[in-house]
Amino acid sequence: MTHLTADSVAELFVGAVALAKSGERVSPRGMATREVLDVHMRLTQPRARLLSAPPVRVINPAFAVAETVWHLSGSDAPWIFDYNARLRQYADDGVLRGAYGPRMRNWSGRVDQLSRVVEILTEDPDSRRALIQLYDPAQDAAGHKDVPCTLGFRFYLRAGRLHMSTTMRGQDVWIGMPYDLFFYTVLHELVAGWLDAELGEFHHHVGSLHIYDDHLDQAEQLSSVTASSIMPDLTTPWRGFDSLLDQVVARDVTGHPGWDTMAATLHSYRLWKEGSRDQAWRVADKTDGPLGEALTAWYGELNHRARTSTTLESAGTR
Repeated sequence: MTHLTADSVAELFVGAVALAKSGERVSPRGMATREVLDVHMRLTQPRARLLSAPPVRVINPAFAVAETVWHLSGSDAPWIFDYNARLRQYADDGVLRGAYGPRMRNWSGRVDQLSRVVEILTEDPDSRRALIQLYDPAQDAAGHKDVPCTLGFRFYLRAGRLHMSTTMRGQDVWIGMPYDLFFYTVLHELVAGWLDAELGEFHHHVGSLHIYDDHLDQAEQLSSVTASSIMPDLTTPWRGFDSLLDQVVARDVTGHPGWDTMAATLHSYRLWKEGSRDQAWRVADKTDGPLGEALTAWYGELNHRARTSTTLESAGTR
């Protein structure tokens, strides 16, 4: 097993990319890939959960927020495509069959696993049974396009600190890892808050850590990766949590500073997508903390891509 330890998601990303690039060549589903098996990562500051590595890797914070809220609310609704249209290619009949939300919040139409984790650790703080299972052979052997990469989460409350572990069958380090870690660490922070515990360490176990050959050139250009500052506190009472998520999805003010920042991020991006670019910039400028900074960087990246595309199209007409 290979071990990586870091204080921030940015530092962890740099180490994981370097490791994946050195991996063995494999081609699952015909896609040329470099892969390292059996990797364990440890993150000591789970709330430093955003990274920026311009010009080769700039994160869309609106998708990071949207996917996190989508999972936490138990949803598989298609509104997620408004924040990442590429996900449609993995849908069957317009639905992502591997969506984490329904499995986490309503397993087989009966079990809210997130609620059970809180109940178990409240009743027995030393329990080893506080877990969330995502992979479901009854669904995932059916040949759907979307199969969960994450197998599940485990939570351990020790000496007043909540430690969380994830297990993944495979992780694409270049595209998926920054967004996955954003969601995982938000989940970690929330459960710690519901248990009135301090935030412990985050452990991340990956069966196949990989990078596709299509991204190797970009990865070779990776130089300066900046970690965000610690994100605003997101802890909130369990009672009313689902209503709060509904407000964030609707891009409304929640009255909670941290979640208002999340809602403002979604609001700004929807304005951008609707063509109200100036207004989107203004909302981003008024959004405090790492998410506002990341939005500004993302809009700069989108403008750069638009200029590059226009230049290439003009050159092609000569």
